[in-house]
Amino acid sequence: MKIHYAHSNEAWQGVVSFIQKQILDSKAQRILEVGAGANPTFSSDFVKEHQLVYSILDISEEELAKAPDGYDTVLADISSPGLNLPNQYDFIFSRMLAEHIKDGEAFHQNVFNLLAPGGIVFHFFPTLYAPPFVLNRLLPEELARKVLNLIQSGREQHGKHAKFPAYYSWCRGPSQKQIQKFEKIGFEVKEYIGFFGHSGYYQKVPIVDKIHRRISTWLVNHPIPLFTSFAYVVLGKN
Repeated sequence: MKIHYAHSNEAWQGVVSFIQKQILDSKAQRILEVGAGANPTFSSDFVKEHQLVYSILDISEEELAKAPDGYDTVLADISSPGLNLPNQYDFIFSRMLAEHIKDGEAFHQNVFNLLAPGGIVFHFFPTLYAPPFVLNRLLPEELARKVLNLIQSGREQHGKHAKFPAYYSWCRGPSQKQIQKFEKIGFEVKEYIGFFGHSGYYQKVPIVDKIHRRISTWLVNHPIPLFTSFAYVVLGKN
C-alpha cells in the first residue's frame, strides 16, 4: 500500500492523467464512470483509440440524455441497497461524487459488487475535516449555498459546477480507520493520496490565503490525515 501526500493543486491538475494511467496500466477494457451525467471524463476518441467499452452511470435520466454518442448509459442510484446490475467492470471511477452520497458504505459495497475480480477502483473526493467542508456539512443547505456563492462569486448554480448537497460519508484522508473500512468490504487499498490545501476559498482575503498556503505546505511535510482537504484512493479486488 502506498500512502503519500501533496498539495491540492496537484490533485486538480493531475486527476485526468492519473485516471488515464490507471486504465492503461491495468489494461482495463470495461470502464464504468459513476456520476458522469452529461460529461464523461474521457472523449469518444480516447474510447475508440483504446477499444474500450465505456459506460456512464448516473441517477439522473435527464443528465444521461445529454451525454454524447458512443457511451453506454446506466440509469441507477449507486448507493441503493441491493443494487443489482447485469454487468461487471474492469475499472470503476468517480470524481467529486462520493461526498454527495449519504451512505458511503452502501456506495462502496455496490462498487465492489460491480467490480470484476482483478479490477481497479479510483475515487477523487473532498475530505473532512477541512474547515470549508466541515462548514458545508453543518450549515443548512440554503445557507451553505449562499456562503459558497459569496466566497466564490460567479459560480454556476446549475449545471456542471452547481452546488449540490454534500454529506461526506466515508470521505476522509488516509487514516487507519478509513483504510480498515475499505478492507472490511473486501478491497485491497493499493494507493491513498492525501492532499492539503483549499486556497480557492480564501482568494478574497489575501492574508488568510497566504497563511493557509504556509500551513498547507507544512502539512505536506508533516502530514496529519485528519486535516487533508482532498484525497485519491485506488482500490483493488482480488
